[in-house]
Amino acid sequence: MTTRTASCRCGQLQVTTEGDPGRVSVCHCLACQKRTGSVFSAQGRWPAECVTFEGRSSSWTRTAESGQQTTYHFCPDCGSTVHYSGGNFLDVVAVPLGAFDDPYFTTPDFSVWERRRHYWVEIFGPDVQHSD
Repeated sequence: MTTRTASCRCGQLQVTTEGDPGRVSVCHCLACQKRTGSVFSAQGRWPAECVTFEGRSSSWTRTAESGQQTTYHFCPDCGSTVHYSGGNFLDVVAVPLGAFDDPYFTTPDFSVWERRRHYWVEIFGPDVQHSD
């Protein structure tokens, strides 16, 4: 079974995942753009029972236009978001791909909120599902 470790920039907050992610996706929504400081986010999702946490975290809960809530956990020292959960995936933990020590995963399964996609960004892969 594959074990991966993700951490914040200063290394104080860590997440360990067991097994392969059930989903790898990119999101182009404005909230994800603001969270990452980039033009999209990329994350893997694991069943909650396959994820362990070490270190201190602060959290912030965002309520989307849909009324669903997502709680983001970030390092109180360096501010890096290391994991989040909620929304449509209540029993799942999402971890930003860039937080992993070895961030190389297969191509995304999903590219979502593409109506907010910057025109110069293209997400490719043999099985990527695109949705608006």
